[in-house]
Amino acid sequence: MQDPSAPFEAASPAHRVRKALDWRRTFAALKHRNYRLWYVGQVISLLGTWMQTTAQGYLVYELTRSPAYLGYVGFAAGAPSWLFMLYGGVIADRFSRRSLLVITQVSMMLLAFALAVLAALQLVQPWHVLVLALLTGVVTAFDVPARQSFVLEMVGREDLGNAIALNSAMFNLALIIGPAAAGIAYAAFGPALCFFVNGISFIAVIVALLMMRLPAAAETRAGASTSMLEELKEGVRYAVGHPKIRAIMLLAGTTTLFGFSFVTLIPAWAVDVLGGDARTNGYLFSARGVGALLGALLIASTGHLRIRGRMLSMGTFAFPVLVFLFAEVRSVALALALTAMAGVALIQIFNVANALVQTLSPDRLRGRVMGVYSLVFFGLAPLGALWIGPAAQAFGNPLAVKACAVGSFLCGLLVFRLAPELKELE
Repeated sequence: MQDPSAPFEAASPAHRVRKALDWRRTFAALKHRNYRLWYVGQVISLLGTWMQTTAQGYLVYELTRSPAYLGYVGFAAGAPSWLFMLYGGVIADRFSRRSLLVITQVSMMLLAFALAVLAALQLVQPWHVLVLALLTGVVTAFDVPARQSFVLEMVGREDLGNAIALNSAMFNLALIIGPAAAGIAYAAFGPALCFFVNGISFIAVIVALLMMRLPAAAETRAGASTSMLEELKEGVRYAVGHPKIRAIMLLAGTTTLFGFSFVTLIPAWAVDVLGGDARTNGYLFSARGVGALLGALLIASTGHLRIRGRMLSMGTFAFPVLVFLFAEVRSVALALALTAMAGVALIQIFNVANALVQTLSPDRLRGRVMGVYSLVFFGLAPLGALWIGPAAQAFGNPLAVKACAVGSFLCGLLVFRLAPELKELE
């Protein structure tokens, strides 16, 4: 006999919320062996990456006491994407993505060890960091399109959206732990340890990649008969000619250029505005990671609701408001809370944008389209770093961060005015 309360429970708000937030769906992609290997290897590797990123920024500020130089390092790390990211997408469509990723991981490992040795020997100078950031940016330009288009080969199209959300959760889990660990390690032992840990951490993802069992088609992909330039043009034409992809890329790009650029100033903010030290710097990065992790898990658990367009819209306008409030506070506790909330909003923008672009792209062009997307994302990041560093030096950190927030909000309004259909995307 049916429970007479069942119809009432099914219609109750609490039941609808439980159904919407189905946490059993959150980890669906982990049923795939290859993705489990990837996940474990990447978590370890990303912990090292965030330790190095946090320590590197603080080291640069310690050596130069210049917010502008923080911007120059950010620019050097991102500028190579302008030259190589699109070709990285073509290569990702031509050859084994696993092999490409092994090559890029080994290269980044060697660069991390080089910085570690310089720091350990107390020989490191600001220009060393600048050059190594530039070389890492070159490798990243080939790594990112291969990495993003590799996800489908591990999980299939059915679990693609969930895997992208879990990738963000993984990234931000490392962002919570890595910067805080870097702040403590830096204060106790100096920056060299952080750079050595990063170098060693790449071994985990290299081993994971080598242990995967992939379909033969993924490993035997051969170069096409047409030239790389023609293939590149085909990918660019598709991305630019697709109205929805074009609008999504514009939104992600302007958010990177204006909104996300405030992250460049965190080392200076920790010291000059909040009166802290290396630990404060690490805690601010970790707080953003806490928020972004929660946002990524929320997206992973609600992917079946087909509300990605609305989530994109909410994140677009919540993020700059939170950044503006962050610029107003001088309490470390409030700054950490607002940074965490901004992390939730930011992940809504970038995670949903990534998933939508991949979903809207045909398989044969996915590497190239993600190359264009990555160029927009990574290519505008150095410009954001380049303008906000000198702006903070000239007008002060708070005013520069407020300019970030206002610019991001106005660009979001423009994109949704030009492409209101984004709100309805599933």
